[in-house]
Amino acid sequence: MRIDLLSVPYDSGMRGARMGAGPDALLAAGLIDRLKAGGHEISHAAIELPETGFFPEVQAAFALDRTLAGAVSASVARGAFPIVLSGNCITSVGTVGGIGDSDLGAIWFDAHGDFNTPETTASGFLDGMALGILTGRCWHLLATSVPGFTRLAQDRVMLVGARHFDAAEETSLSQSPIARVTAAAARNGIEHDLKQLRERASDIYLHIDLDVLDPTECKANNFAVENGLSLAELQEIIQSIAGMFRVRAAALTAYDPAHDAGGRAAESAMSVLATVADAVALSQHSQDWDS
Repeated sequence: MRIDLLSVPYDSGMRGARMGAGPDALLAAGLIDRLKAGGHEISHAAIELPETGFFPEVQAAFALDRTLAGAVSASVARGAFPIVLSGNCITSVGTVGGIGDSDLGAIWFDAHGDFNTPETTASGFLDGMALGILTGRCWHLLATSVPGFTRLAQDRVMLVGARHFDAAEETSLSQSPIARVTAAAARNGIEHDLKQLRERASDIYLHIDLDVLDPTECKANNFAVENGLSLAELQEIIQSIAGMFRVRAAALTAYDPAHDAGGRAAESAMSVLATVADAVALSQHSQDWDS
C-alpha cells in the first residue's frame, strides 16, 4: 500500500515543543523503516508554518490545518493512504477537510473527550476542543476556512477509551449522540458498537491519541490517566475497524518523548501505526473499496 506520512510537529503553535516533539522522535526511531517492513511504499512530508511572522496558538492551529488539508487531498487523489503524525488532535480538522466527504464518520481513541468549547473549558487548552470543532460545536468560521472541511454529524462519531473530562464537557457528551465505549466495555467486545456505527457511516477517519493506552503500558504524555486500553487491545480493535469500515485516513497524536522512559511509548506508537497500515492494506485488498 502507498502511504503518505504527513508530520505536523507542533503543540499549541510551537514547533518541537512538548507533544510537538513526538512526530520527529518517531521518525528518528525508525518509523518509516518499520512501515516499509510491512511491504508498504512510504513517502514523507512535514507540514510547517512559515518561518517568518508571529502565529498565536489559534491562528497557528488553523493555518496548519489549511496546509494539511491540501496535503491530505493530494494524497487521496493519487491513491495513497494518509497517516498524520501530530502533536495536537486539532489536526483532525485538516485531515477531514482533505478527505472532503460530507458523509464521513470518525472513530476517536483518546483518554480525554476533546469535546470542550471556549465556554466549557476549564483549562483554555485549544486541543481539548478538537472533537468539538470537528463536530461543529465551536470555532465555526475558522473551521470553514479549512479547504474541504464539513463538520461531522455527531451520530457518526464513536469515542473509545475516554475517561477524563471537564465537568461541563461530560454534561455535553452525555447529551450528545456520540457513541461512547469505555476501555472496560471494549474488553468485553466492541463489535456490536461498531456494527451500530456502520449503519450510519461506512467511511471513517481513524484518530488515535496515544494516551488512550493505560500508563502501565506506556506513558504517552503528561496528560496520561489510568484505566486505559492495553496495546494488544487497541491493535485488536483497529483490526476489527479496518475489517468493517473503509478507513480513509488515520492519525496518531499526542506522543511526548519527554515522558517516555525507556522508549516504550515510541515502540507502542510504531506498533499501532504498523497495525493500522497492515489492517487497512488487507481491507483494501479483500473488500475492493476502490471499486
